[in-house]
Amino acid sequence: MNIEFDKEYLHDLYFKGKTSDKSELVPSSPIHPGEIVKDELEARGISQRKFASIIGCSYTVFNEILNCKRPITTDYALRIEAALGIKAYMLVNMQSEYNLQTARQDSQLTVILNKIRMAAAML
Repeated sequence: MNIEFDKEYLHDLYFKGKTSDKSELVPSSPIHPGEIVKDELEARGISQRKFASIIGCSYTVFNEILNCKRPITTDYALRIEAALGIKAYMLVNMQSEYNLQTARQDSQLTVILNKIRMAAAML
């Protein structure tokens, strides 16, 4: 059974605050797409072990995805889409946003980026 995932629900879950213009929204903290999948499995009463078996993934790898320790790849996003109906592109986009936000919070990377910006300003 394939159930369409509610895009507004995902949007509201992903973005903590609302403004009149959705393009101005910025998540307050990164949300890993594994959290969304984990919530969906809990809501449907499906065990992680059973679901991992259904999509042909080891339980350990799948558990690491759900606990935000491993990224959702395109391969796994497509498998999850086939099983739950959550669009793969949404999971992949969330993963990219998560990666970018996490990188922006890295203080060492921030120092490097500031040096690059200063050097580029002199070009």
